[in-house]
Amino acid sequence: MSTTQATRLLLALAIIIVAARLLGALARRLDQPPVIGEVLAGIALGPTLLHGTVSEAVFPTDIRPFLAALANLGVALFMFIVGLELDHALVRGRGRLASSVSISSIVLPFGLGALLSLYLIGNHPSRDPLGFALFMGAAMSVTAFPVLARILTDREMSHTLVGQVALTCAAVDDVLAWTMLATVVTVAGAAADQARLLLLVLPYLAAMFLVVRPLLRRVAAAQRAAGRLTSSTLAVVLAGVLLSAAATEAVGLHFIFGAFLFGVVMPREGGAALRAELLERVGQVSSVLLLPVFFIVAGLRVDLSAVGSTGLAELALILLVAIGGKFVGAYLAARANGLPARESGALATLMNTRGLTELVILNIGLQLTLLDTRLYSLMVVMAVLTTAMAGPLLRLLYPPRHYAPAAPVATASPG
Repeated sequence: MSTTQATRLLLALAIIIVAARLLGALARRLDQPPVIGEVLAGIALGPTLLHGTVSEAVFPTDIRPFLAALANLGVALFMFIVGLELDHALVRGRGRLASSVSISSIVLPFGLGALLSLYLIGNHPSRDPLGFALFMGAAMSVTAFPVLARILTDREMSHTLVGQVALTCAAVDDVLAWTMLATVVTVAGAAADQARLLLLVLPYLAAMFLVVRPLLRRVAAAQRAAGRLTSSTLAVVLAGVLLSAAATEAVGLHFIFGAFLFGVVMPREGGAALRAELLERVGQVSSVLLLPVFFIVAGLRVDLSAVGSTGLAELALILLVAIGGKFVGAYLAARANGLPARESGALATLMNTRGLTELVILNIGLQLTLLDTRLYSLMVVMAVLTTAMAGPLLRLLYPPRHYAPAAPVATASPG
């Protein structure tokens, strides 16, 4: 890296941090998740405004590979945090209501997304029609667990029946969504050599659960004995995240799966203190520096300046499928299980929250060339709008006066 590149990179990082914090704070003042403002910062600094004049001046081409590398690191740490925040207890014992809402809120939008791909592929040709259809289905099925959890906390809904069921469903959706995406990645890159490499996935999974998890229990025990998160423990965990991410990238899956799974296998029993400190320390570095870089890199690929009538019609269909599929699937399943109409509507609204999780998936689609730049841009708009609408719709459908203390959810065998 030359002196000029280093100077430009440092200036760009400073601008990214300031822009993300300012627009994130503005979003919070407007009762929106900060991620909305941070994504809009990326779009504003991209080619959409002033035909790329700002992006070329602030983020010249010669420093973009370095920004992309930092963005990938930010995504890896974000996926680790998502896996770390996934509470196994949430997924178990929630009964028929949570199970049926989770399945219905994935199956319906997945099917509608796959059908929509048959229309979109006419204007956005793909080298892999099957992979494109599967990807569109997966992209329509996402619920962002971290953003949903933040919305529930901000609105003091975490301990209501609707909040608890929404968290459970989002946790299940996360697992199923990443499983579907792993299938898409496999189908989209199904070369003979990659097929052979994918045979290593099973040994990798066995090593994670049979070797790495017991070792992490020892790390958690050592941390409890020390009474705090030591730099050595932090180094072990971060190295483990990166090694796990590298392993899945090497065998033909995306690195996000390795980072996510490392967070999943972190010990829960006896490891609460370790998880809390990791969430605080890793989360701060990720949210303040690395994820804003990801938003900028993602925004540099969004170009809405040339969206014409065809693009607006496609956006309308995308929003109809994304919002309608999630809402109808979740609402009907909730009503079928006896949840009142108001609570069912609130739950269906929450399940439409896509946030950063959707952006991660869309960037994978772009990397796999399943999406072109125009369709990617429209899908990013969908991700922003479906996340931004959650707050206003919740205030309309489920104002605070209707909150009730959480009642135990039926624990009959999942149906």
